[in-house]
Amino acid sequence: MEDYPIVIDGTRIELTVEPMMPLFSSYCRKIQIIVKFSARQINIDVDRTDTVRSLKEKIHLFDGTPIKRMSLFFSGVELDEDFRNLSEYGIHEFSEIVVFLKTMSRARDDPPSRKLSVAVQTSSCLLNSARIPVEMKDSGTVNEMRQLLLSRKILPQDDYLFIHKQRIMRENCSLRWHGVDNGDILYVFKGTVSRSGY
Repeated sequence: MEDYPIVIDGTRIELTVEPMMPLFSSYCRKIQIIVKFSARQINIDVDRTDTVRSLKEKIHLFDGTPIKRMSLFFSGVELDEDFRNLSEYGIHEFSEIVVFLKTMSRARDDPPSRKLSVAVQTSSCLLNSARIPVEMKDSGTVNEMRQLLLSRKILPQDDYLFIHKQRIMRENCSLRWHGVDNGDILYVFKGTVSRSGY
């Protein structure tokens, strides 16, 4: 109070605040865009400040398309810089983003298979929460891993689903496709998933 000598103990101060229009009233941050594939399209809500990489991740979550295989185009221009914001490419409400899938020549683009050491964690009702070490090539599929565990009689004969980083793993896709790295933990539960594409 020493800084304001006219304000003393008991002084009444009235403060009037006028309502302000939000800074982004005409420039809303959330927009909806249309993502087109060769046979279908989906609508995705994004933020104008989202990067191209975050859009690819959202498409991957919706569709399961591997991020490395995606090429995104807007108005004939490839969104080839993952760190740039969508607004930098002029993307706005209801913009159409076209997804092309890059073909992956196995000899050229895929690195050679490598051996992974992972842990398969069971649920409490299945083998009392056991953690099972498994070694297999990253090109091996989830189904091959399940067959390995069944053939060694580590898991009882039943239907199982595997989870990696809170995502259900697809039976016919490789561990590499799912992004499994050395030392990762895969969770196994009794059950099946019945959705198209699984």
